[in-house]
Amino acid sequence: MDWSFAIAEAQARIAPHIRRTPVILADLPGLPEMELKLEHLQHTGSFKPRGAFNTLLSRPVPAAGVVAASGGNHGAALGHAARALGYPARIFVPELAGPAKIALIRATGADLTVVPGVYDNALAAARAHEAETGALQVHAFDAPATVVGQGTLFAEWEDQGLSADTVLIAVGGGGLIGGAAAWLGTRRRIIAVEPANAPTLNRALAEGPETEVAVSGVAANALGARKIGRIGYDLCREANVTSVLVADQDITAAQALLWRALRQWVEPGGATALAALNSGVYRPEPGERIAVLVCGANPAPDPLAETQD
Repeated sequence: MDWSFAIAEAQARIAPHIRRTPVILADLPGLPEMELKLEHLQHTGSFKPRGAFNTLLSRPVPAAGVVAASGGNHGAALGHAARALGYPARIFVPELAGPAKIALIRATGADLTVVPGVYDNALAAARAHEAETGALQVHAFDAPATVVGQGTLFAEWEDQGLSADTVLIAVGGGGLIGGAAAWLGTRRRIIAVEPANAPTLNRALAEGPETEVAVSGVAANALGARKIGRIGYDLCREANVTSVLVADQDITAAQALLWRALRQWVEPGGATALAALNSGVYRPEPGERIAVLVCGANPAPDPLAETQD
């Protein structure tokens, strides 16, 4: 597959439906100057609408509509995209998605089912619904159209003048890091950052793509896939992606830093890439130009939940 060509096509395809999110130069206390792409300002508060819109605009959608399993952000994005394009959507989420993300999905008008257990349990339910109804399954991370859609983020970032030598990106199931690897290849160094309590890609790179891990911790409802997607895994191998792990306390410290220094309130998954720098897990070389993706803005609990009806 010519990933670069597919991503360029997708970028034009989805442009009317997504926000071109801002990039800023940030001088954070104790850290070198870095580029931050504020993708948490995307529709529904994450990068996920890129893959959702690309899928729905590049494939025929049956009368039964679309179905997906999600830890939260993918479900909200697919619900938003389906509503914008006039399709019914059925979303299955595990209980650990949490009330804020569950409320966000419901607000899109999608038909939502909360499933006991973890993401894999929600995926099994979504596949059963697909088999029963013929709905189009939109995988959260391990599908070409999803990975291509997420890759548009990095094409857009380069259009905006990305100058970094190294880009730090949080990893869950592998759709986002796969999109980064598909577009950037080895032209820039890619650092994959995961919670130590959800080391999905890290373990797979060490032990093989079928490796499954237990997931827990503060970012589990965003970065909690038990097994990495095979597409993302293969692309990371080809792009020589480097994997690092951060502790939960490092993630929450990065959350606090983004709020205190920049007044950007993000979910733990959205702060995970920055945590690698802020904690010293990743130390740039002298003169190394750094960029960090801030990818999600749906914390639990919702800070304004008590003021809403």
